[in-house]
Amino acid sequence: MGFTREFMEVQAHGNTKLHAIHTNDLHKAATTIEQYERHLQFERHKIVGVDLSVGKDHPVLLFQLSAADKNCTKFDNFLADPRYTFVGFSIDGDIEMLGCVALEIAHFVDIQKEWRVPTATKPLDSLGDISGILVHDIELTNAERNRWACMPLSMRHLEYAAKDAYDAYEIWSRLTIIQEGLRRAKLDKE
Repeated sequence: MGFTREFMEVQAHGNTKLHAIHTNDLHKAATTIEQYERHLQFERHKIVGVDLSVGKDHPVLLFQLSAADKNCTKFDNFLADPRYTFVGFSIDGDIEMLGCVALEIAHFVDIQKEWRVPTATKPLDSLGDISGILVHDIELTNAERNRWACMPLSMRHLEYAAKDAYDAYEIWSRLTIIQEGLRRAKLDKE
């Protein structure tokens, strides 16, 4: 049974609102990905925030489409396109789960391995530690975490996933701009 749910104003941070789409309709997914590709073509840094969440029995969210009866070629090609940088936190499990459904992301950056909170006291920072840069004010209860496999997802689950993906995107985007600025300043000094 196909479904599409759109939420136009998921509050991300400050005045930033997200447009979250949850679907297992292949045509809707392909159309949405084409819209994102058109937007990304004008961006210097083509960064895509990722939030993979795993249900008790099967994967959901980013690769919910892969659990559908048919594959969405547009989605598969989007993930495999090396022009885009997909970012996330602690992505080893995500890579493994994507592999279970024969998907691979060509350029997948694990922010957890690439950057550290300067005042950190543990070996690896979580998204929660790093997103202190932003406001991420939603937490799921243990009972809610166990319901990731229920389709369609609740608004609360979609909001959580959208904010996690936004945080990953925003953090890596800021770090990329800062690194670029530092390189430029260094070149100007030479």
